[in-house]
Amino acid sequence: MKRAIDWFFKGLEFLVVAALVAMVFMVFGNVVLRYAFNSGIQVSEEMSRYCFIWLTYIGAMIAMREKGHLGVDTLVKHLPVGGRKFCLFLSESLMLWCNALFFIGTWKMHDLQVTNVSPVVGISMIWIYGIGYVVAAVMAMFNINVLFRLVTGRIAEDELVQVVESEDVVHEMPAQPVEAGRVRP
Repeated sequence: MKRAIDWFFKGLEFLVVAALVAMVFMVFGNVVLRYAFNSGIQVSEEMSRYCFIWLTYIGAMIAMREKGHLGVDTLVKHLPVGGRKFCLFLSESLMLWCNALFFIGTWKMHDLQVTNVSPVVGISMIWIYGIGYVVAAVMAMFNINVLFRLVTGRIAEDELVQVVESEDVVHEMPAQPVEAGRVRP
């Protein structure tokens, strides 16, 4: 199962890169066409906007997995273990509720988005905003996983504060070759 999840997120990372590259080419190409040839490609403006929407949503899923979202731990890290557990339960429950609202909102707007057609490209807008289903479901699974591990006592004490600061990340140095008992600089 872990391999399938890893492949899923590798695919998402590829989509983020592809969307970013497509945006750069479309926007830069349009700028060059406008200034050099006094023309442009209308489709590129709309498609770069849609790529940006998908890039944002897919990036949010990737950041959720890597615990890369912003957080403030000023108070929580000074609480006892019980207080940190309560705060983690509260924050994960609130995020799960927000994901449920996001899914329900996408569901309620589904019929409107299916019939709404983009002005230039001419595709149904559900292809753009339907990503809300995937984002809400994937992020909710992460919330449910943390809540399950918390309630069953399978969460480590160092995981109770879900904020990772850049200073806390250990950057491994490559091992230096050892020669006759000495480390070469």
